[in-house]
Amino acid sequence: MTARYTRPLQDEGLGLEEIGGKGQSLARLASAGLPVPQGFHITTAAYGAFVAKHSLRSRIGAQLGDLSETGTPDHGADLIAALFTDQTIPHQISEEVVAAYHRLGSPPVAVRSSATAEDLPDASFAGQQASFLNVVGDDQLMVAVRRCWASLWTARAISYRARHHIAPDTVSLAVVVQELIDADASGILFTADPVTGDDSMIEINAAWGLGEAIVGGEVTPDTFTVERASGGLLHSLINTKTIMIRPAASGTAAVPVPTDRQDAPALTERQVSRLVDLAIMVEDLFKDPMDIEWCRQEDQLFILQARPITTAVHPDPWNDSRSGDFLWTNTNVGEAIPDVMTPATWSMVQVYLTDAMATASIPPYVGYGRIGGRIYLNLSVMMTLSGAVGVSEKRYRSLTEEVFGRLPAGIEIPPVKASRLAVVRAVLPMGLHVFGEARRDVKVLDAYLAEHPVLCDRRRAEIAAVADPVELADLWITVLNPEFHRVSWMLSAATRSSGASFITTRKRLQGLVGDAAANALTAGLGGQAGQLASLGLLDGLELLATEEIDRDTFSRRYGHRGPHEFEILLPRPGEDPDWIEEQLAERAASARSYRELLELQEHRRSVAWAELEQRHPVQARILHHQLRGWAKTSRDRERARSEVIRYFWVLRAYALRAGELTGLGVDIFFLDKAEIVRVLEGETISPRLIKQRRKAYQGYSALPPYPALIRGTFNPYVWAAEPNRRSDLFIEGSVNEADVAVRGFPGSAGIVEAPVRVLGDAAHGAALQTGEVLVTTITNVGWTPLFPRAAAIVTDVGAPLSHAAIVARELGIPAVVGCGNATMRLSTGDLVRVDGTAGTVEVLR
Repeated sequence: MTARYTRPLQDEGLGLEEIGGKGQSLARLASAGLPVPQGFHITTAAYGAFVAKHSLRSRIGAQLGDLSETGTPDHGADLIAALFTDQTIPHQISEEVVAAYHRLGSPPVAVRSSATAEDLPDASFAGQQASFLNVVGDDQLMVAVRRCWASLWTARAISYRARHHIAPDTVSLAVVVQELIDADASGILFTADPVTGDDSMIEINAAWGLGEAIVGGEVTPDTFTVERASGGLLHSLINTKTIMIRPAASGTAAVPVPTDRQDAPALTERQVSRLVDLAIMVEDLFKDPMDIEWCRQEDQLFILQARPITTAVHPDPWNDSRSGDFLWTNTNVGEAIPDVMTPATWSMVQVYLTDAMATASIPPYVGYGRIGGRIYLNLSVMMTLSGAVGVSEKRYRSLTEEVFGRLPAGIEIPPVKASRLAVVRAVLPMGLHVFGEARRDVKVLDAYLAEHPVLCDRRRAEIAAVADPVELADLWITVLNPEFHRVSWMLSAATRSSGASFITTRKRLQGLVGDAAANALTAGLGGQAGQLASLGLLDGLELLATEEIDRDTFSRRYGHRGPHEFEILLPRPGEDPDWIEEQLAERAASARSYRELLELQEHRRSVAWAELEQRHPVQARILHHQLRGWAKTSRDRERARSEVIRYFWVLRAYALRAGELTGLGVDIFFLDKAEIVRVLEGETISPRLIKQRRKAYQGYSALPPYPALIRGTFNPYVWAAEPNRRSDLFIEGSVNEADVAVRGFPGSAGIVEAPVRVLGDAAHGAALQTGEVLVTTITNVGWTPLFPRAAAIVTDVGAPLSHAAIVARELGIPAVVGCGNATMRLSTGDLVRVDGTAGTVEVLR
């Protein structure tokens, strides 16, 4: 007899329309040789023949029509279910099903529904139809089949299909019959986070007995988290498991877990590793992140079901705002690293921050993180650290407003939940070590920074000459990584050598003479302490334009600085001859030389000092000495930061060469530093992993810059879709309506009236005309060549010690920084009045 109503489990037949979503998935698994329990399919033809035999289609349609009118889905669904249970299965169907069951050996079986609208990439329909476990004997099998067919029309299934716009007359149902595995342990495995789409970790849930205890929420399972790239078990959470589901005389029953097993792990580390290997094989087969049901009988693992994970349209894997109720800021760090970071860059930035900000964390809470792929600092952690050494919140806000900007009065900084004693114990040893290292390193800082450019040139040449990938991996381990740590430590030394005086000196000056005069007095200090590195590109272009240096010298001396200098995926200005040409052309069109601006600002500073000495002679002498130290600290910090950036060019050269030697090309930037080494040493990284990280990177990069202040869980895609969003502040659970006024911090004194030019990227700098107000989200060194053409600078993100404010003061250009909403409220062509003394921007027309 030719089979019409059944198929072997590994036979996909006509696919979805014949064996349904669950059946098609199991057929693919079985035909690929993966360990699934043996069984067979009862095809949709059997369902169709049953419905036709008893003329059920029109009767179902009538009930659905009543359902839409009465709005009582439970009642209508019960009537449809009765249409199935009241009828007998035609003999030709039952005969074929029973024969297939006998060929299986007539064991206890699991009978599972498999709808034609189920386990799809965009809608899983999980749990919408029925499954029955521990079905034994011919009669019970046929009862379970009929009940599966009826479950196609439960109220829940009907409503679910309606929400996904699936017409009732297009669905059918197959049934999967499989030998029931009397499992010692069962569970669920996700090859990616079903909420965020993050596939860097694989998570396994496990409990004793059959998996229904987990699905039904009757037990809290053990959780095992495995790093995908390395396969290493990162952590495990073993819960107390008091009950388990076991086969019983009629189906299944919950029974107590023996006392000696309640707190024992349901999987060994070896079993976890084998399960992960199976999961990756399943994922590679389906080419999608997967939700996998599995079980273990003794040491044998089985795959019971696998369906694609239906994540949100925009996965959000790089988002530390979900880690707790914290206040985050990107002021200060956001100007240095304004971009969404590739995994390679983020792994390098973490090294840099760990070294340069070694005392900015309270383990396990870290003082920095990523939100939507962009860097943010955790003010909650930093304030809690300050509080542990006796700094009040009010004092902390006052001290940090020069760096992070003035926090709105109503914005709370939620503290980290850690006792003062715990904080001190966690941080004090590291603090003593760091400050000791800083005192040692600052003694050799000048010599180190002077020699570092030559070292970087030599390293890039060495990297280019490496022909063997293993040799390049060894170069990273033995040379590049230690050197990278060293230059990061030097920045820490330059920053910490002055203690808090870098902030307190300006605060003292502001208290004496006010913000505007303080800005004037702290500008033009390059003449005392040496030129600020922030002005390096301007200086280099001036020297190049006057033929005092050649192109090669410019590239070696200044070519590491640019608007995207931390992101190693992107080329440096020294690698891009076109960039140099564009800057020279724009400089030639400018009406003002940056050296003329420096001279003018030096004159203003001298006048301000004369006035101060006349009004406050004693304080002036004290402040003059303190400001000389302040200027040196500023210079040293900038020089050290510039050399860190120079080493990022070395890191870029290393990554590029790794891409060449491994054949990955630019895909290498979607691996972290540890993965790059492993690939160089011969390990294979999943192409799909790289593809998903690239997708996340591209998705984040397409969004506008996020708010400078964020509290709570922040979804960048939801925020970006809100037309009246605030670009300065986000607080979870608040309305977050955008402010209308444009105001910020006095960055650099002066008042101008001029038309606006809004720019989103320094690459569009040619559009800025001399005498226009440059309005942008944030600036860094790469924006500096634009400043001499600007009548004033206005930024969304910034503070008195941010790049825009420092450079504007050095050049005597009025600036208002940290407005939060300037790029949303101002448009190119608007005539505005910028008051850099008051920190306001007024639209005139």
